[in-house]
Amino acid sequence: MKTKLIEKEFPYDGTQLRSLFAYLEHGLQGDSVVSWIGPCSIPFEHMVDGEDLFAKSPIRGGRMLHFIFEIFHVQLLGAVALQRLFASICLDILRERVPSLAPRMRREGDDLFVGEGKLSISIATVSPVSALIHFGLNITNEDTPVETAALGDLGLDPKAFALEAMSRFEREYSGIQAATVKVRWVK
Repeated sequence: MKTKLIEKEFPYDGTQLRSLFAYLEHGLQGDSVVSWIGPCSIPFEHMVDGEDLFAKSPIRGGRMLHFIFEIFHVQLLGAVALQRLFASICLDILRERVPSLAPRMRREGDDLFVGEGKLSISIATVSPVSALIHFGLNITNEDTPVETAALGDLGLDPKAFALEAMSRFEREYSGIQAATVKVRWVK
């Protein structure tokens, strides 16, 4: 699993959730996760979540921390499981960094909340060659269509958070890979 924090800020509009984005745009070939900061506004033609499309729910935020995962040789069920693993990793970091608010923090599926404020957005999907995940965390509460929470509210540096989250995910993923090659089959 290769990871990279992209220093350049740019918006997320849904078009980044595609095969080989990390490789062709940022030089990371193979299983990878890239992260960057930028606004978010996903037009309906680039929206992947059928629930949001059906409800015509806008997805946007003025400043967010984005992660794009690409994992090869994984089907959609595995992608959703890895998406939720990453959400759990992020929740662990949040609770460690802001213990006073830990009782108000929770994960519901792939979403993170602080009180009633929604902290994250996420989607997992597949392409013909790989599984893809977008995970975004609000840095501010500006330009969000629902009640939100933000890393800025919690006093957390988004770049430091990204590096820690990607490092922990990389360790978990490596451990999962190692676990798949140490067992023998059952007769």
